[in-house]
Parts: sequence; structure tokens; C-alpha cells
Amino acid sequence: MAVPLFDLSQGRIAAPDLKSDLDMTTEELKQLLDLAGQMKRTPLRFVTALKNRYLTLLFEKPSLRTRMTFELAIKQLGGDAILSTGPIGDREPLKDIARNLDRWTQGIVARVFSQDTIEELARWSSVPVINALSDLYHPCQALADFQTLQERFGGMAGLKLTFVGDGNNVAHSLMLDAARLGVHFTLACPANYLPNAEIVAKAREFATATGAKIEVVHDAREGVAGSNAIYTDVWASMGQEKEAEERRRAFADFQVTRELLDAASPDAIFMHCLPAKRGLEVTDEVMEHQRSAIFDQAENRLHAQKALLVMLLD
Repeated sequence: MAVPLFDLSQGRIAAPDLKSDLDMTTEELKQLLDLAGQMKRTPLRFVTALKNRYLTLLFEKPSLRTRMTFELAIKQLGGDAILSTGPIGDREPLKDIARNLDRWTQGIVARVFSQDTIEELARWSSVPVINALSDLYHPCQALADFQTLQERFGGMAGLKLTFVGDGNNVAHSLMLDAARLGVHFTLACPANYLPNAEIVAKAREFATATGAKIEVVHDAREGVAGSNAIYTDVWASMGQEKEAEERRRAFADFQVTRELLDAASPDAIFMHCLPAKRGLEVTDEVMEHQRSAIFDQAENRLHAQKALLVMLLD
């Protein structure tokens, strides 16, 4: 049966910004994933969706996937982007930057070190601000990840997703979206690298409505039991380089190996937001395994972000 075309007039995100995953309702999240799928299948239908729209990309952190997919998404939707790299707010206050950019462009995509930067930009900007990564959240990555799960399994409610590693920004976003989509979520992490307690509480609040189970354990093998997807990320993110050796020791028992993959469900896929440190958080064998979905996730960054841009800006 043909999937009905998405009605763009009915699919807007009510919030003015995407500062975090919490700026979308559950229904908006589901609509966005449906739209992302349609954009992937029928890209030519949307080539003028952002015609004559221009966006600012502010990148404090280096990027391959985020920069390329946002630039391509904007251009493939008929718009264009201006890129600025380096520290934000060093030469002039954030409130001045925001009120310059909103006079020139119709949106701001920011990849930053601190969530406070996102909040301050959104406070002063009259155009939408999109969080392309902060220390607390990575909502754009999570959108692509759930699009990937939906493609692989044909649906998501009742699946189990296990994140093995640090209770970081990616884990936070995955947890929040999983809870609203009815996906059971387990974080397997060392005791000293727990996720933000308020975010866990919010995810569990969402989960009461969907029946999802949100849990945090400290044993990787226990965490992946029954999982349909095993997800990991680098042990030391940008800005944590001084902690790299300490983190290497702390996470030694949380490497995703073939043995750990085999301890999950027989259909389990492997996921990683990339870039990966092969031989640290994951072995090369798992990265190259036929059940690895890492490049599907990377591709879906383009489609999920297209959907986000249209629902926020159109």
C-alpha cells in the first residue's frame, strides 16, 4: 500500500527552536520520522521547500557529518548556508551575534561546546536556532538513528536499544526519544560516568505513557541481553582529551566486540554516531560486520535534518 504524502501544512514544529529533543512533542517526533522517510524516497518532491531561505552554520567544533549533511540538506531543499567556524561569543556577546544573524538569515544551526550557548542564542534570536550538538544533547543524531531503526525493523515500539559507554549527550538524546517512541533503552556504563539524572527522570516520565523501560546498568553483557541494537560512542569526546587515558581505563570492559554483539538478539545491529576510534570503544571487526548500520545512520543525517528544517522553517 502506498504511503500517503506528508502534508507540510500540518507538520510544523510548534516550538520556535530545537534547543534539545524536548522541544518536539511525541507526535511531532513521529511526523518528522515519517517525513524523513518520504524525503529519502522522493527527494525531488522537496527541492523548493526552502527556496530563497538562507541559514547560518555556527561550528565551534570540527565536523564531517554534521556540516556536510546540513549544508547539503539546505541546498537540496533550495536554500543556501553561510558557515562560520571557531569560538562563539569571544569577540562579542552572544546576544549581539544572535541579533546580527537573524537580520541576515532565516535560521541558525549551532554545533557548540556548551548547552548554555544554544540557550543564549535562542533567547535573543528571532529566527529558529537548531542544536547541532552540545554537551548535553545531540538531537539531530538521534533523529537519524531512529529513522535507521525504523528502516531496519519496520517499526520501533517494543525494540530494545542498548547504549554501551559514557552517559553523554548522544545517550541523553537517544534515551529521551526512545522513551517517547516505545523503545526500551538501557545504558551500560561505568558507575562514575552516569547520565544526567534530570534527563533520566524525564525519560522515565515519558516512558510511563508508552510502556518503554529505561534502565542504567554497569555491566555491558547484562545491558545488551535481548537488545535489537547496540550503540556506542567515543570514550573521550572533543574537549575531554586530557581525560583520555583515565577514560580508557574506566571503559576497558565496555568495548563492543564480536562477543558482545553475539550476546544480544540474533538480529541485533551495531550503531555508532561516528567518528569512531577503532580498537577502543569498538573493534574493527564489529565496525565492518554485515550487521553494522553505521553508514546508514550517517546517510540518514541528511534526510532527518531535511525533515527538521522543513518542519521548523517552512
